[in-house]
Amino acid sequence: MSVRDTTAVVVPIKSFHMAKARLAEVLTLEARAALAQRCAEAVLRAAHPLAVFVVCDDPEVSAWATANGARVVTAQRPGLNEAALAGREAARVAGFARVLTVHSDLPKPDSLESLADEPAQAVIVPDRHRDGTNALLLPTTGPFAFHYGPGSFAAHCQEATDRGLSIQVMERPDLALDLDTLDDLREAGITTQK
Repeated sequence: MSVRDTTAVVVPIKSFHMAKARLAEVLTLEARAALAQRCAEAVLRAAHPLAVFVVCDDPEVSAWATANGARVVTAQRPGLNEAALAGREAARVAGFARVLTVHSDLPKPDSLESLADEPAQAVIVPDRHRDGTNALLLPTTGPFAFHYGPGSFAAHCQEATDRGLSIQVMERPDLALDLDTLDDLREAGITTQK
């Protein structure tokens, strides 16, 4: 069996129009929505040829995901941890052995398929500050609690250790930059006009 047959990518996506609220002082609502969609499109391109599950509760995002060949999953409760859990379960039910959860706000991701080739049971890609978790590869079975939010990188490393999973931390510059602050926009070369 190839990696393509055993690994799925999960991409939680908020409503494009509600995304990036922390950038409201430097980007208009329309600019934030367009940026969120561009980044999500880049992540889906990077996921090819792996199967993709988009976790969302927004009709526009759902239609967009379906049009881009992704399967749509709805989480029972709001929040990134719930979305990751719902995506992991959907991938398990669909017969995938591993799931790679990736943030949708990565402006320049390269291919994600190489991450799925990694032999470690848990592969953790931190953000550029080594605080957050921008990509997380796990088995679809067995207990695992997601800890997205401040300090998630250390929390996911600890969770994987507590669950007895072999861990590989991967520094990937293309996955390390997510867009949360004005400094992140500058790092990505995105200009602001408001």
